[in-house]
Amino acid sequence: MSSPNKKNHHVRQTMAAWILHILDGCADKIYGRRKKAIFQDLPSTVVEIGAGTGANFRYYRPGTRVIAVEPNQAMHPYLRSAAQRYELELDLRGTKGERLDLETASVNAVVGTLVLCSVDAPHQVVSEIRRVLKPGGRFIFIEHVAAIGNTPLARLQHVLHRIWHLLFDGCRLNRKTWSTIYAAGFDYVAMDCFRLKPHIAPISPHILGVAMN
Repeated sequence: MSSPNKKNHHVRQTMAAWILHILDGCADKIYGRRKKAIFQDLPSTVVEIGAGTGANFRYYRPGTRVIAVEPNQAMHPYLRSAAQRYELELDLRGTKGERLDLETASVNAVVGTLVLCSVDAPHQVVSEIRRVLKPGGRFIFIEHVAAIGNTPLARLQHVLHRIWHLLFDGCRLNRKTWSTIYAAGFDYVAMDCFRLKPHIAPISPHILGVAMN
């Protein structure tokens, strides 16, 4: 018999998958232009960390092999459906980003969007990304991050942190992900920031960019 904790965890994961699926069109409107820009010239095989319900699949070229790392089993039916819809070859892995089942220096591109906010150990995930990238390989990222300083937005993130964490599959509003990426030891990091509208939205501050070995 399943324990109440396991049942609750399953319910939260199922709810998170459903919410992401429902918000897919909205996410495209918010991030689509930026994703199209930074996903240009991706190779024929891409590793995607925290692939969710396949929000990025529409931006990959048809025929791309996507190694999708997604530990939430409730996301998997959505990923299979999205891969079929966008004519992608899906290699679905149910592992966590903290321990990638990929060989060292074996891939040319890793994509991660809105994922380092929810992993258990972001420093370890980024270290694994760097490990599996070939020399010259790219880590392409978009992440919402903590607001700077003791601002109204930072206080709002603090107030909403717990409920947000429960609703969105472990997502943290207050992570300083830019620091994690800079500290990982990449040879090159190009990073920009932007804010969503309204600027008081709890996930308004964002970073995007590329890191290379």
